[in-house]
Amino acid sequence: MAHDLEEQEKLEALKAWWGRYGAGIVGIMLLIALFILGWRGWQWYQGHQADQAMGYFEALESASSSQGPESVDRIRSASQVLRDKYADTAYAGRGALAAAHALQRNGAPDAARAELEWVIASGDVALAPVARLNLASLLLDQKDYDAALGQLVNAPQAYLALFEDRRGDILAAQGKPEEARAAWQQALDALGSGEPQAAVIRLKLETLPNTGA
Repeated sequence: MAHDLEEQEKLEALKAWWGRYGAGIVGIMLLIALFILGWRGWQWYQGHQADQAMGYFEALESASSSQGPESVDRIRSASQVLRDKYADTAYAGRGALAAAHALQRNGAPDAARAELEWVIASGDVALAPVARLNLASLLLDQKDYDAALGQLVNAPQAYLALFEDRRGDILAAQGKPEEARAAWQQALDALGSGEPQAAVIRLKLETLPNTGA
């Protein structure tokens, strides 16, 4: 009888404890379950977005392998979808750079410029410097020298040699040999003598006229 009374007291204590804390525990468990479901849903969404973006990126690459007005339209269409719908994926910036290269090759420099400007505006720390270099080259081809030089300010350290090399190209095209020489020398200093590109820059320096007395 004493044993039954003890069991009854434990049961009553458990009921009281559950009455006091049970709702909170259920709420916490529900929140945990919702978090897990939400996280898995987000992962699925991210994976789905990446798969969709990859499809458009592959379509862009396929269009880039051909030439002509139809190819330009396909490139621009695929890149537009990547930029509009999948800007948060890695494919958007890469696609815009690939599109810019293909569009310029297909004689659509204005469309190429728009792609590069989008990458720059995106602020992607890995791709924006590449876009700035490519845009500087495009503007150099168009003889828009000041705008080209404007893309090469505040060079990230990892891109310093490339930026200075391109700056030298622009200054040389402007007929400013001494400024070009200084830029190419800075590029050499940033590269080091062992880099293959250093030999190319030295050749450029040798082509400059000697303005000394």
